[in-house]
Amino acid sequence: MAIIITDECINCGACEPECPNTAIYEGADDWRYKDGTNLSGKIILPSGEEVDSEAAQTPLSDDIYYIVPGKCTECKGFHEEPQCAAVCPVDCCVPDDNHVESEETLLNRQAFLHGE
Repeated sequence: MAIIITDECINCGACEPECPNTAIYEGADDWRYKDGTNLSGKIILPSGEEVDSEAAQTPLSDDIYYIVPGKCTECKGFHEEPQCAAVCPVDCCVPDDNHVESEETLLNRQAFLHGE
């Protein structure tokens, strides 16, 4: 499952640089599939959808930091635990019950994002 940042977020930004997938963005900032990945140009997502990896995507939150579920791997393939949760001073980086995924799915996403 992906990690989600709850409304308790104090916008400290500690989580953002820790994400190996660049899946965390400041509130109101656009995000891109290419950010922090090996993706470029037109890509086919694992869902089958074709997107431009360099195109700006709509922010998922205007107020607090947010995590893009399609880029989050819970740090699988990089670390033993989600790094955002490990550094969050208010414990607001928690599992997202709306995006429950297997370890295999998360590792496949990591390989997709980083071309391994």
